[in-house]
Amino acid sequence: MSTFDLLILPGDGIGTEIMVEVNRIIEWFNKQDNSLTFNCEQDLVGGSAYDAHGVAITDAAMEKALKADAVIFGAVGGPKWDDVSYEARPEAGLLRLRKDLGLFANLRPAICYPALADSSSLKRELVEGLDMLIVRELTGGVYFGEPKEITDLGNGQKRAVDTQLYETYEIDRIARVAFDLAGKRGSLVHSAEKRNVMKSGVLWNEVVTNIHKESYPNIKLEHILADNCAMQLVRNPKQFDVIVTDNLFGDVLSDVAAMLTGSLGMLPSASLGAKDESGKAKAMYEPVHGSAPDIAGKGLANPIAMIASFAMALRYTCDLTAEADMVEKAIANVLDQGLRTGDIMQTGKQQVTTSDMGTAILNELEDLVA
Repeated sequence: MSTFDLLILPGDGIGTEIMVEVNRIIEWFNKQDNSLTFNCEQDLVGGSAYDAHGVAITDAAMEKALKADAVIFGAVGGPKWDDVSYEARPEAGLLRLRKDLGLFANLRPAICYPALADSSSLKRELVEGLDMLIVRELTGGVYFGEPKEITDLGNGQKRAVDTQLYETYEIDRIARVAFDLAGKRGSLVHSAEKRNVMKSGVLWNEVVTNIHKESYPNIKLEHILADNCAMQLVRNPKQFDVIVTDNLFGDVLSDVAAMLTGSLGMLPSASLGAKDESGKAKAMYEPVHGSAPDIAGKGLANPIAMIASFAMALRYTCDLTAEADMVEKAIANVLDQGLRTGDIMQTGKQQVTTSDMGTAILNELEDLVA
């Protein structure tokens, strides 16, 4: 019997709505097979945690996260908390989870379902069949480097400093994740940095080059400047298989890639740590989109990225490849049927609510196991 402990953190805004649909799918799996059980706990993160406890995530919630096999995360933030101190802002909860769990590898697939090729901002021929993966370093770089401060210089002047900082081991381990994944895909890695103007880019290029030469000679490696990579994603996205890059550039490039698929609401992600002696790794799964406070509570949110993130949990944490494939197949079938939430709505298709989309995917799962 396989049992997995999950910590559910819906967060703020539409995070609470899309998590309802994931919980329905988890409950469905629990009813299907006595040999597979998901034990779920739920807690607060982000603005909801600040409202209840004055912090973006409590120590108690972090303890649950550390003990769980995986964290299933919704979204955090919103204008309600714009005036909260920097240390207690909703996003601080997400950053603490990433740092304390050691989630250094962020996997962001960008897959354009055939039914959504016309929803992309690019022409169908550029995106149809797109299947790429961005591997983003998640616990280093400018988001975590010190010093990070704003200094009052007097005379109405201030100086802001963020530090881009990487050590060899941080680049080494994320590069190996990318090469390993590429070996199971198209055997092509693009390494994106700014070595022409940044010393961290020089080191990044050097480390990735050495690892490739020493350990992955059968994988093709292409170096690309991050700004050129952004341009090429819009010009010819299907030239890419795996892109490995740092924290800041990964944040930007993965949002570019999201729009190739038709909507941010379609992009899942996995954040993984190093494997321990038993082969297990801490993990967190979340959609790339934000909390979308403007549509929260209206039933307009697209739950597909959240559901697809759970499929990634099935694949990477639970090693349940068949079950992950089944969830992804259910999503594709529903899209083929013409059901759309507002963000991916097309002429001639049927617009549905968040709950309706979740129900349709559940119905497809029922059909797939019938």
